[in-house]
Amino acid sequence: MGAETVDLLVIGGGMAGLSAAARVAAEGGSVVLVEKAGRTGGSARFAGFVWTAPTTEVIRRVNPDGDPDLASALVDGFADGVAWIRSLGVECSPPVPVLGFGRGHQVDTNHYLDTCERLLRDHGQGVLTGTRVRSLLMENGVVKGADCLLPDGSAHRIEATWTLLATGGFQGDPQLRAEHVHPQAAHIGLRANPHSRGDGLALGRAAGAAFGSKDAGFYGHLMPAGVSPADPARFVDLALYYSEHALLFDTTGERFTDETAGDHLTTMALLERPEARGLLVADARVHREWISASYVEGIPGVDKFQLCHRAGARAAVADSLEDFASMPEEWGYPGATIRDRVEEFNAAMSTGAVTTPGRQLDRHPLDEPPYYVVEAAPAITFTFGGLLIDADAHVLAAETDGPVPGLLAAGADAGGLYRRAYAGGLAPSLVFGLAAARTALTGTPSATGS
Repeated sequence: MGAETVDLLVIGGGMAGLSAAARVAAEGGSVVLVEKAGRTGGSARFAGFVWTAPTTEVIRRVNPDGDPDLASALVDGFADGVAWIRSLGVECSPPVPVLGFGRGHQVDTNHYLDTCERLLRDHGQGVLTGTRVRSLLMENGVVKGADCLLPDGSAHRIEATWTLLATGGFQGDPQLRAEHVHPQAAHIGLRANPHSRGDGLALGRAAGAAFGSKDAGFYGHLMPAGVSPADPARFVDLALYYSEHALLFDTTGERFTDETAGDHLTTMALLERPEARGLLVADARVHREWISASYVEGIPGVDKFQLCHRAGARAAVADSLEDFASMPEEWGYPGATIRDRVEEFNAAMSTGAVTTPGRQLDRHPLDEPPYYVVEAAPAITFTFGGLLIDADAHVLAAETDGPVPGLLAAGADAGGLYRRAYAGGLAPSLVFGLAAARTALTGTPSATGS
């Protein structure tokens, strides 16, 4: 069995893992990064914005049930994270609004990820792809590295002062989704890489780590039902972001959430409805101003309705609300009920009346035909539930008040930051990945976690 000793072992080569590993290498530390896929980068390769809330007050307003210390650490560390990206020669575009409350930067994430990996190799540090971790090394309750399997099947032991779990969450495993998200989550689409299947969760819990709330939720978006999102090019193209300006009806023909709160929140709500599917209804105004328009400044707009239709989704154009009454029976929706609910909604919006569910933001009626109808279903990008950490990325123990000595977590392996709310995905991976690097460079694990 081969063996080596480093300051930091990073398990997982996505945004969090590569950020941590590259920062340690740049500061003169020794590091090995282990990635079970054949290429580093993970789901971060499909993203393009690094963003979060601009202040702690804002993030606590939009994410009231998340860990306030982690939320503050995210906001406070964001500027340093962006500066780190720029220090590597990767361009961050000027800040733009995101989701109405956030601020962030468009980034060539592939350039950033590849630059981090190149930095590791240029500094003589190890990058082991196609390599699996069998178990963590434990000595008197302290994590001391891991036993791995190299691509050729040979065993390789990596001893480390610190070990970082950054495997990307457990959204790739249907059984774990059903257990920790919702029973119907086993069957929803995956708009992420297929390799994040709970490896970090299993390793951490075997070492005594605490797991966060089972009802923390997940980040995802509505996608056209029945259309596979397996092609990464569809992750953004077919995401129905415009749901914030449309109406969503479940299979009983009723609205069940304030769609204007955000497509990512509507996605979690739809998962809990019968059959986890619904009809998304928009009118000509929404088509003109939102379906065909840019979702985030700097990203070209595309006609998502036409994309869904060409992809084989259940989609239709109705010339009037009366056409809903003749909705095909095989669709499984009470078309006449949906027609009535749209008419009731329009009347309420015209008079300023309160609707149930409420309608906080876009209160325009849907009264400009034709109507654009797409059947939608939830798709998951990453999980919020994970191993509990503190602001320095220490993994917290289930049985004590302190950390698991020697163990760190970042990215979607780390839980507690969000609970059924969201203020950026790449930003927490970046910020807590860099926090893990800082801990590995300055901290000393002990049986008390000090």
